[in-house]
Amino acid sequence: MTHGALLAATPSLLDSLGRGVLAIVAYTAVGLLLLVLGYVVVDVLTPGRLSSIIRSERNPNAAALAASGVFAVALVVVAAIFTSGGDLVQGLTETIVFGLVGILAQAGASLVFDRVIGMDLGEVMKDPKLSPATVLVAVTRVAIGLITMFAVI
Repeated sequence: MTHGALLAATPSLLDSLGRGVLAIVAYTAVGLLLLVLGYVVVDVLTPGRLSSIIRSERNPNAAALAASGVFAVALVVVAAIFTSGGDLVQGLTETIVFGLVGILAQAGASLVFDRVIGMDLGEVMKDPKLSPATVLVAVTRVAIGLITMFAVI
């Protein structure tokens, strides 16, 4: 193949950059929506309104539970993006589906774990200091996120 034919067969730099920028924007938008949804699910599963407890009471237990839940969702979203195919529409679809299933799986697993170990998050949230129970639940949520992440991969 001649040098000219090779250049003609190669996508232009602008085309390549345009597709890359579009993919970044699209995956960022989908990822952000999934993170917000994941936060809402964590908020629903946790007694009290997390954002107001964090802002007004500056409660470290609420912050740790919210942060661990969002981080766990982020792990699943990253795995879904990582495993998505080269086609942007297919990749975005897979990211949305795997992200939603991951959020549901994490919610279910978190509820089961909290019940099995007998954690009363309502009581934990009343404590103004970081509780050992919060550390356990937060680490468990991240662990569930890792398990879900590798299930996607």
